Amino acid sequence: MSPRRVLLAAFGLSAVLDLLSLADGYDPAHTVTKCLLMPLLAAYAVLRGAPRLLVAALLFGWGGDILLLSDADPAFLAGMACFAAGHLCYLALFRTYGGLNRAPRARAGFLALGYAVALAVTVALLWPDLPADLRVPVAGYSALLTAMAWAAAARFGLVAGLGGALFMVSDTLIATGVADWPQLPGPDFWIMLTYIAAQFLLVQGVLDTLAERRAPAAAYREVRSTTP
Repeated sequence: MSPRRVLLAAFGLSAVLDLLSLADGYDPAHTVTKCLLMPLLAAYAVLRGAPRLLVAALLFGWGGDILLLSDADPAFLAGMACFAAGHLCYLALFRTYGGLNRAPRARAGFLALGYAVALAVTVALLWPDLPADLRVPVAGYSALLTAMAWAAAARFGLVAGLGGALFMVSDTLIATGVADWPQLPGPDFWIMLTYIAAQFLLVQGVLDTLAERRAPAAAYREVRSTTP
């Protein structure tokens, strides 16, 4: 088995163990497995030739994961800042490498309208119930997250777009908890399930698209090298 397959398998195993620990309420195992997820996914991405911006986005996510293990308000804000930095890396990545995969203007505009409505409705509903000192940071972060999700879909297609959408679902679940809304049974399980899937789909969507783009260029170089 190749090293990258080993890393992907290790990521998958860590994800399963993390979700099982949350379902069982065993916090020590969750603490360990949550801290392993993004480094393993980042290492896998590196072995697949990922751009530095993708690796940076995952490592900022790792920082956010660690900080959100604490329930303290400063840790929450610092964790949100880490994830915001990760979204900025994703946005820079999509702008730099997503030009050839840009969706048609009409479709991109429709996506932008849909995401803008989702953002406005979510912030408007959450705003009254959020702690006063978190309203502006959460609204700003939500706008950045929404821009990332839109760019993933508009510039890298279905798989990455689904990853961006699931990221929004995961962070909205966190925000409803902060706003003290009624929660699903085992809310942390659903937050981590959607988050893990989001990061994985973003990575796969980006790497697969870049690999498809490189394949014709590699084939062309091979033909040129064999042409007399």
